[in-house]
Amino acid sequence: MILHDWSQIAEEPLNPLISRQAIHTERMTVARIRLKQGAVVPEHHHMHEQVTMVVEGRIRFTIAGESRVLGPGEVLQVTPGAPHSVEALADSLAVDLFSPVREDWIRGDDAYLRASR
Repeated sequence: MILHDWSQIAEEPLNPLISRQAIHTERMTVARIRLKQGAVVPEHHHMHEQVTMVVEGRIRFTIAGESRVLGPGEVLQVTPGAPHSVEALADSLAVDLFSPVREDWIRGDDAYLRASR
């Protein structure tokens, strides 16, 4: 058994409006993403299956041109390869699950997240 404690995982600032904490396991990545109101994750796509759970706030997800506003308790699935973007309509906290592991994050090859709006 491996125990992880979010309070012991450093929060990595990606830009002035977005930060994250990440746990990489053998087959998946789990991340807590903090987005300040007005934060934008520009359209991108990846080979990973993604599940996003909104814990606090409100975010607008746009997937392949279709938008949906999510609030606390709502969960969205993004299929591999689907172009998607996110806008924080309020200060928000989301938990993202990715499979397989986000090797690009481990390498630091995630410039789309590091650009400030």
